[in-house]
Amino acid sequence: MKIALHGISFKAEYTFHIERLFQELQAHQIEILVTEPMDRALKMLGNKHLTYWLIESEEDLASADFMITIGGDGTLLDAVCLIGRLEIPVLGLNTGRLGFLATAATNQIGEVISNLAGGNFQIESRSLISLDCSRRLFNGINFALNEFTIHKRDTSSMITVHTYIDGKYLNSYWADGLIVSTPTGSTGYSLSCGGPLITPTTKSFVITPVSPHNLNVRPIIVSDDSEISFEIEGRSEKFLISLDSRSTSISSEVKLSVKKELFSAKLVKLPHFHFFDTLRQKLNWGFDMRN
Repeated sequence: MKIALHGISFKAEYTFHIERLFQELQAHQIEILVTEPMDRALKMLGNKHLTYWLIESEEDLASADFMITIGGDGTLLDAVCLIGRLEIPVLGLNTGRLGFLATAATNQIGEVISNLAGGNFQIESRSLISLDCSRRLFNGINFALNEFTIHKRDTSSMITVHTYIDGKYLNSYWADGLIVSTPTGSTGYSLSCGGPLITPTTKSFVITPVSPHNLNVRPIIVSDDSEISFEIEGRSEKFLISLDSRSTSISSEVKLSVKKELFSAKLVKLPHFHFFDTLRQKLNWGFDMRN
């Protein structure tokens, strides 16, 4: 078995957990591959005694059976971009704060590796959102696990986003921006803007306005078989669009539409981990917050 490791940066206090991860992988005779960002992060920590193979090509990456990310949800999202069409199953060890995607804790490393080595897990497919536009953007990595957003720039006035579902006019959103979220992304930016929580395997997108001018304009859930297209107007000549944490500036002449990507992200689901458990733990459901 080969497992790829991905991380971006580490605080010194996580050195112990990284060394423990390597020890557990080696104890199960698992070959260790690391991405280039992970390699740089390990060298910054001074861990020269760790042995691994560096991933230098797509062929190297394709040989991995799994990828483990060490970081927060942002690190796992970055890994999904690296993997793309290869659909290598990903599991996240959470060293961040909230962690809706990277749900395994660093004190569970032994349990995590034992379950992977023993085949005691499930693979959950998560839909991706794909951007189609009249310009090549995001270095061709035009998909996201969480959401696509359109947003005004800086302190400029609100924008108008004319929105169409399969070519049929839906609404003109006067707002600071608009979010189109996958079910996975419903716990992220969309949630903070009043969007609903959606269970991960639901076949839908949610369109959520950001600070709409008309308060009766609410989020709407649509089928993920839909193609959603946009026309943007505003006083500024430039607007921001983003795919997860990656953003770029565009002009109103750029044609934009989104739909479900043909491939998906594969997340490793370990025993005793469930989306509802994560919701209760991360959002403090069922706790009396008055004390």
